[in-house]
Amino acid sequence: MDFAPPARPRRRPSLTPMIDVVFLLLVFFMLASRFGTDTVLPMPLAAGGGTYTGPPRLVDIGPQSLLLNGQPVTDLPGALAPLMEKAGDMVILRGTDGADLQRILAVTEALRAGGITSVVLVE
Repeated sequence: MDFAPPARPRRRPSLTPMIDVVFLLLVFFMLASRFGTDTVLPMPLAAGGGTYTGPPRLVDIGPQSLLLNGQPVTDLPGALAPLMEKAGDMVILRGTDGADLQRILAVTEALRAGGITSVVLVE
């Protein structure tokens, strides 16, 4: 007589807990990561404000428009060149009509590419 229990078929392990952990990790890393690239603008902060000299250089930045001293311009560095005594002269930027930060950064990058490094951003 054989009193041994009958052999049970071998159970396959459940993969559900492992899949849950993988999805939780996926959600965590998606929320913790950054998408896109960050742009860093090196803008040194002056300890005691500088003095403004020369002709006015006020740039109004709109969502679709760019005004230099109230006049529309397309080539901003070229339009600023006659107003600049030296490359380090101050240019004042002002966002208007709901211009977003990306638009202001694009104009600042264009100025930096044109050799203008001293900008002031006002409200």
